[in-house]
This record gives sequence, C-alpha cells and structure tokens, in this order.
Amino acid sequence: MSLFWLRIAAILYAAGLFRTLWTFLQTRQSEGPNAPGLAVLGSFAVGAVLHTVSIVERALTVGHLPVDNFFESVSLFALLLALLYLFVYWRYSFYSIGILLFPIVAVLTWIASTESPITVWSNSRVRDAWLIVHVSLILFGIASVCLTAGASIFYLVQERKLKLKDLAGASRLPALRTLDSLINRAMGLGFVFTTLGVLAGATWAYIESGTRWMTNANVQFALFTWLFYLTMIFLRTSQGWRGRKTAFMALGLLGFSALTWATHVGLRTTLER
Repeated sequence: MSLFWLRIAAILYAAGLFRTLWTFLQTRQSEGPNAPGLAVLGSFAVGAVLHTVSIVERALTVGHLPVDNFFESVSLFALLLALLYLFVYWRYSFYSIGILLFPIVAVLTWIASTESPITVWSNSRVRDAWLIVHVSLILFGIASVCLTAGASIFYLVQERKLKLKDLAGASRLPALRTLDSLINRAMGLGFVFTTLGVLAGATWAYIESGTRWMTNANVQFALFTWLFYLTMIFLRTSQGWRGRKTAFMALGLLGFSALTWATHVGLRTTLER
C-alpha cells in the first residue's frame, strides 16, 4: 500500500508541475509567476500528506526509516522538498520558488514510484507510438533551444553594436527588447516540450526495462540537462535575469542539449539488451 499512496501523491504533485508548464505557455510571461491557484496548492498539499503516509507505512513495515535504497532515499528527499515549499509558502509567501520546486518534487516522486516493475507492453503499436511521441517532443524541445540560442547570439551582437555606437549595423538587427521577448517565448516553449518529452521517455523506459534505465549514464545526463534548463527558467522568471546572463545560459543549454542527444545514440538498443 505504501507504493500505492506514493503513486497517488505523484499524480497530485503533477498538478504543480503542469501549473509550472502552463505559466510558460501564457502570453505575458515577463511579469513573473503569480501565486499558485488554490486547487493546485491544495492538490500539492494533499499529495504531501499521502506522501507522508507512504513513508510512515513503509517505516512501520521495515521497522526503521526507509532509506535502504535509491528509490526510498529519493522519496524521502522529495517529501522534504514538498514540506519545505509548503512552509516557505505559508511563512514567507515566496510564491516563485514553486517554479523550481514543483517540477523537481513531481519528477523525484515519479522516479521513487518506479521501484516496483509493472507489466510490459501488451501492444507493440502502443509501445512504438509512445516512443515516437517521446522523440517528437524532444526534437521540438531541441528546436526551441536552438531558436533560443540563435536569438541569444543576435542579442549579444546587437548589444555590442549599440555599445560601440554602430547605429548602422544595429539597425539591421531586431531591437534588444524584441530579441529578449523571442528568447523568453522560445525558452518557455522549449522547457514545456522538453519536460513532457523527458516524462514520456522515462515512462517508456520504465515499462520497457523496469528500473535498469535509472543506472544508465545517458539518462542521468539527460536529467542533469533538464535540471540546468529548469534552473535557467527559475532565474529568469523569479530573479529577473535578462540580457547577457540569459544569453550565455541559453548557449550553455544548447551545448548540454547537443551532448545529451549525442549520448542517446543507440540508447534504445541498450535498453533492449
């Protein structure tokens, strides 16, 4: 039953994750994130309660704090992050920290809930279609990252021309404000596509090969790239990072994305061994 409660908690946490994704799909993102809606906050809080029930039940079963393996440790860490967010929200009304913690808690709890394998694919067409969806989402995400990086390069060039008072050269490029808006939009869409693609791919790998996918260095590198992306989004959305800072981080993200794609060549063959 502890695993059942944990999986229900993961579903409830997903409300916070999709709230974050919806924030980046909104037209007016430059004003920063608003406080999470009561439904989202309530879902997250209930998820934390059920998550606590899961860990307490597991502790009573084994007779000690359940941190005997990777999945149990990740589950406990995710719960601590969830409780930390609820405390910070209640004590300091620090809403924007949810941009960072909602996705992390949701993903960590989902990982913790994959400890027990489930039945393999019953239909090969569904299996192949799911994989196609995963690849398509990741490709859209990479395309958005390329657009973000391209706009970032033009931003740096335009900024340089303006500092040198090269007005003739600057007039051939879009205004800095226009480029910054493009970076913001492409970055948000890219994060949505990448997050959904990572979740789809992780779910496919879990059904395909159980827990073995978690030990693959390629998957771990992909999660690190996603975390870097999330950190960049958080700094831009909540801390107001603009201009050169975001541009350089976008170029770094492009590099991480390229390396992630390169390391995943042949990953399907590895999973099927």
